[in-house]
Amino acid sequence: MSRILVLGGGVCGLAAGLLLARDGHQVRLLERDPAPAPDAAEAAWSDWERRGVPHFRQAHGLHPPARHILEAELPDVAAALLADGARIGDPLDQLPPGIADRERRPGDDRFRALHVRRPVFEGALARAADAQPGLVVRRGVTVTGLVTRGLNGSAHVAGVETADGRVYTADLVVDAMGRGSRLPGLLARAGIASGPDELVGSRFLYYTRYFRGEEPVLRAPRLTAVGSFSILTLPADNGTWAVTLFGAADDRPLKRLRDPDAFTAVVRACPRHAHWLEGRPITGVLPMAGVTDRRRPAAAPVAGLLSVADAWACTNPTMGRGITMGLMHVRLLRDVVRAHGGEPRVLAAAWTERTEETLGPWFGASLENDRARLAEMEACREGRVPEPPADPAAKLRAALGPAMARDADAFRAGLEIIGCLATPQEVFARPGLAGRVLALAAEAGPPPPPGPDRERLLQLVG
Repeated sequence: MSRILVLGGGVCGLAAGLLLARDGHQVRLLERDPAPAPDAAEAAWSDWERRGVPHFRQAHGLHPPARHILEAELPDVAAALLADGARIGDPLDQLPPGIADRERRPGDDRFRALHVRRPVFEGALARAADAQPGLVVRRGVTVTGLVTRGLNGSAHVAGVETADGRVYTADLVVDAMGRGSRLPGLLARAGIASGPDELVGSRFLYYTRYFRGEEPVLRAPRLTAVGSFSILTLPADNGTWAVTLFGAADDRPLKRLRDPDAFTAVVRACPRHAHWLEGRPITGVLPMAGVTDRRRPAAAPVAGLLSVADAWACTNPTMGRGITMGLMHVRLLRDVVRAHGGEPRVLAAAWTERTEETLGPWFGASLENDRARLAEMEACREGRVPEPPADPAAKLRAALGPAMARDADAFRAGLEIIGCLATPQEVFARPGLAGRVLALAAEAGPPPPPGPDRERLLQLVG
């Protein structure tokens, strides 16, 4: 049994605290925001102040592995979410009309995902954490320094100092402070060299509005590219859903999408998405900017200190993989601590290796998707036809969407990639699949425009 400090009380910090405490460790969780989680789901949505999470009320998706992890590792939280109004959705219930083979297959349950708003999800985790033996949650605590032993090359983190003058010692400190983790500054003040972050300038600007009513029928992929912008539709809990429009962060005309009239006009101009406006708006248009792809350096692991989920690496939320990848990382944390918890330096090295092995491919795949989409957006803004993909992997990614609309095998393959069930490399290595996807896409020809062209888009937002 170890004494573990978890820094950060968001979704993945709370999940880490719960899994580690249930594995027999004494866990203390320190969260900067002071407000406790409300008791009810709607109060969590409407009243909970989480200033440390700027994207708290933005659209969040949970892919199938998130449901699998909750049901296997935190079944009480999974049950509480369903009681709070979350629901399980199955993409095979709404197959594209062009697919002839509509029969269910063994294993199709793996595609079912949980639909819930982020505040409702975090509220259920927070209530479970408050009730968990061996886990103490302290809110309103700001970490200002690291307690260390040894010098840079042999430094060992042994706890933290907080703004109220307290010192918390531990056998292990887990950084779960998310995208805005202050760990680099804490390491620098402790005299520990950490190296620069790996930053990738694939930035988008997001505009989201929530609605309530009878959930609309899916008539297009949840994430649809429309020239120089994309549209995302995500169902949630208690009859709510989110519609998000996003484009490149430097596309200045699209900043007008923060106006509800401009937002509505653009969605209405997308024939297969316009019906998602047929609910009662429960928010204005919620903008989100400043999101980038970033990975912490992993070359020099520090004994006694591990970074998890978005504190390790975060990507633009275009694929909606953030929480799912975070929960995958949290479960890996529990397993690696279980195997090497008594050996701090071995633990740090094993954590780095297993993280890169397990999560690294997903981070890389997200970067590739972002770069490709930004290139398409830029071409559209400049009136150019986007360059066709050059490398074989990019050609397969581009062909998968049209193939998914026509073939049951391709549809399931796409769901595996989109839903973090298998990497693109694993899926396309299957005998015959890559060739079939390319052939189906070639037969399909160019699809009809899913929404306005650039000229019309500028008129709508203007």
